[in-house]
Amino acid sequence: MNSTGYSGQSWPDPAGRWDKFVSFDHYLEAARLAHQGTFDAVFLSDHPALQAVATARPLHSLDPIVLFTALAARVPDIGFVITASSSYNSPYNLARRLASLDHISGGRVIWNVVSSFNPDIAANFGSAPLPPRAERYRRADEFVEVVKKLWRSWDLRAIAAPERVGDPLWDDVSAAPIDHHGEFFDVRGPLNVPLGPQGYPLIAQAGASDAGIDLAGRHADIVYASLLGKQAARDFRDRLRARAVAHGRDPEHIRLLPGLVPIVADTEEQARRRHEQLNGHTGEADLIAAVAARFGLSATKLGPDTVLEPDAFGYDEDQQAPIGFTRSVRDLVAAEPLTLRELARRAEGGHRLVVGTAEQVAEQILDWWRAGVVDGYTVQPPVLIDDLRVFVRDVVPLLRAAGAFGTDYPEPTVRSRFGLPDPVPAVAPAVSAS
Repeated sequence: MNSTGYSGQSWPDPAGRWDKFVSFDHYLEAARLAHQGTFDAVFLSDHPALQAVATARPLHSLDPIVLFTALAARVPDIGFVITASSSYNSPYNLARRLASLDHISGGRVIWNVVSSFNPDIAANFGSAPLPPRAERYRRADEFVEVVKKLWRSWDLRAIAAPERVGDPLWDDVSAAPIDHHGEFFDVRGPLNVPLGPQGYPLIAQAGASDAGIDLAGRHADIVYASLLGKQAARDFRDRLRARAVAHGRDPEHIRLLPGLVPIVADTEEQARRRHEQLNGHTGEADLIAAVAARFGLSATKLGPDTVLEPDAFGYDEDQQAPIGFTRSVRDLVAAEPLTLRELARRAEGGHRLVVGTAEQVAEQILDWWRAGVVDGYTVQPPVLIDDLRVFVRDVVPLLRAAGAFGTDYPEPTVRSRFGLPDPVPAVAPAVSAS
């Protein structure tokens, strides 16, 4: 639910609402529409720095916790995926704010952990340069561990309910200091917010590097990834599950929800033309040239119908910039003999692109799910509100008819909705001796 939509060309509005990216009513309408379509949650990424390109859609202006707190009071049932950096936050403050909203919303909070990679963000939080990737991931791992310890540190269920004035609200068992002393943090605890309706918020993670997959395997309940091909999705899932097992976790307790950009129209040809227009192009040739330029390739020299080589899409595990988008393209062309023309219709901004009629889009969505390589998708409408409205009106009924999507919210918390276990099993309260 970022700004005006996933497309960089989404911010101009015929109705003149060019500033809707800071309008609460805009986000409220989107959340209500998503609720009408029984989406499990709405998702806001975050980047605490002004965007570098002044002509693209404005991004990340409103703080996700503040916005979603307001939305939680107005929209029932639906969950909230809140992005917050492990690089530029303190564990205690973030744990407290997220736990507070989880109580207020009735167990609808998901924390999307990110390790900030932009030097512009670092410059907004002090004079120290952006740390190397390896250090950022070590910090992220410890940060999440501390937050989870804090969330577990006060369990109201572990003490008998007070019956009279003077009865304790906690004891050394129900509210214990965490006494964490690590490489980056020293935190005493306990947290002054007790366990909430779903124990504590779910954790989402999107890293595609080896370090990112390891972090997800250790901590994530939900993994948001850039996956462009079915085989690549299957391979990614296998790697993720292997890391979960290595960390002593049950891999069945992780939900894989890769990004999906749907462009839906009455005909496939109309959908293709709209795809080109959303990228500011007048035809397919310009679209192909732009895709080639993005990866440092020459569309003229290479030719739109030349089969691509995986080595053309290189990345370094130690690079500062995100690895996921480049790696997903490399994995795709390694698994399938694709040309530039075909690649241009398979990916949008690094995520899987599905173009066509509602029936064609629904079938592409169902294909991966039926194959068991994904648990669902993170749907990224190119233009908000328009494309979300079309998706809810035309695609969601087809998914429901196929038995793949619900019509209501039978479970009150996002944890129970995703079929995930209580992170802190209940204990019998202590019995006072008399």
